[in-house]
Amino acid sequence: MSGFDWPALMRAGMQGLGLAPDVFWRLTPAELRLMLGQGGDAAPLSRAGLDALLAAWPDQPKGEGDE
Repeated sequence: MSGFDWPALMRAGMQGLGLAPDVFWRLTPAELRLMLGQGGDAAPLSRAGLDALLAAWPDQPKGEGDE
């Protein structure tokens, strides 16, 4: 199975948060966790982290567009 406790998640989303069923089913698990106050404790991306990502994954391959 999926490992999710669907009855508990449905109760939390629809009864606890007051979400309509169609809104509940459109949420991703991450969005639901955030709405329930879980999983939002990760630090935001820092400038150093962004620079590391840009160095590892540049928009253009090295050498392309360089003059």
